[in-house]
Amino acid sequence: MSRPKNQNYKGHGLSKGKEREQRASIRFKTTLINTLMDVLRHRPGWVEVKDEGEWDFYWCDVSWLRENFDHTYMDEHVRISHFRNHYELTRKNYMVKNLKRFRKQLEREAGKLEAAKCDFFPKTFEMPCEYHLFVEEFRKNPGITWIMKPVARSQGKGIFLFRRLKDIMDWRKGTAGKKLTSLEAPPARSAVNPSGSHDARSSDDQKDEIPVENYVAQRYIENPYLIGGRKFDLRVYVLVMSYLPLRAWLYRDGFARFSNTRFTLSSIDDQYVHLTNVAVQKTSPDYHAKKGCKWMLQRFRQYLASKHGPEAVETLFSDMDNIFVRSLQSVQKVIISDKHCFELYGYDILIDENLKPWLLEVNASPSLTASSQEDYELKICLLEDTLHVVDMEARLTGREKRVGGFDLMWNDGPVSREEGAPDLSGMGNFVTNTHLGCINDRNNQLRQLFRSLQSQKKASS
Repeated sequence: MSRPKNQNYKGHGLSKGKEREQRASIRFKTTLINTLMDVLRHRPGWVEVKDEGEWDFYWCDVSWLRENFDHTYMDEHVRISHFRNHYELTRKNYMVKNLKRFRKQLEREAGKLEAAKCDFFPKTFEMPCEYHLFVEEFRKNPGITWIMKPVARSQGKGIFLFRRLKDIMDWRKGTAGKKLTSLEAPPARSAVNPSGSHDARSSDDQKDEIPVENYVAQRYIENPYLIGGRKFDLRVYVLVMSYLPLRAWLYRDGFARFSNTRFTLSSIDDQYVHLTNVAVQKTSPDYHAKKGCKWMLQRFRQYLASKHGPEAVETLFSDMDNIFVRSLQSVQKVIISDKHCFELYGYDILIDENLKPWLLEVNASPSLTASSQEDYELKICLLEDTLHVVDMEARLTGREKRVGGFDLMWNDGPVSREEGAPDLSGMGNFVTNTHLGCINDRNNQLRQLFRSLQSQKKASS
């Protein structure tokens, strides 16, 4: 790729002009002041760059992408922390549209049984453009609970539950006049190009800068699995290094986020009962700052095994693997796959009383701010291992199936736990290379991995 002549273009990674492995230091930049900054500043050989200085690695926010991505030349080795149109998976309405489209495609190409593997998200309607479809569905099932969510906000903002059509009519009136007209007109940011993807140039990918809000109305899971009478959801981390081919890693650690208040359907207006977001729960009068409201996934997995047996737990976690892979496949042909980009997604999964997992949403910028010491340690390790996989230092061979707490889950096809190339024809002995909620002996693994890589390097030199 040659450097563009356009003077508005900014070049990054150009000054050294050397091979990746010859760089003495890695220049990083970020605007996030949290756990991430601690990790970047303590990484050997990494140097912080301020303002307009040239960088090799940028953990950017999504607004930077919209303003700069198309005007920035990046050298071969440069990496940034988002894909250009990440919102195809991380905006609630786009995620559902892509999953619905993918399910139809599977039904056409592979039959209903295969398509049914995509039935892991609640019935959802985009509002107000699918308002009439929603009303039709609502009248078929009177008395059930629905949840309204803004498509592009986070931390539980703007969410409410309802059971009466009047509540949604009131919400709709709240967007009356000019706003409603502009919402119901086909919005420029949802323009679809011939390939079926939303136009990257006209889509608004910054969560906090939507001029007129769209919502989704989603069937509320009325029978969540409860622990101690309280509702929770799971936060799981998936790292995507490429979409074409799809190459995705699953992190072993994560957590269950609990509500502070016992679950009941008799009070649908109490956010402390129904919303598990930490941002919501920490404002609760009985929130315990030191204890927080999280369980590590290992503890959760052990709890379930003691209650339901290891087989039921294996099935549940295998069903979650299916959610991660299918959701990524649903946007694989839509996301602009750029070799400079990677993405650390935060998946939010709810489990119902039948041990069925449901995908609630996928976050492009999962919170990296810690809510407790245990949470801080998890996020430090998660981010260190993310940087190991991104591999700015060019130490990996590319054949690794595990790096620290990350296990390679998909590499243009399912990855087996066993060594060698398994026979996939019958998938008989095939076990996916995922270990979510299992022991994370990352320190030992990293020591062995880098020792082995050094030995290989010496032997070949």
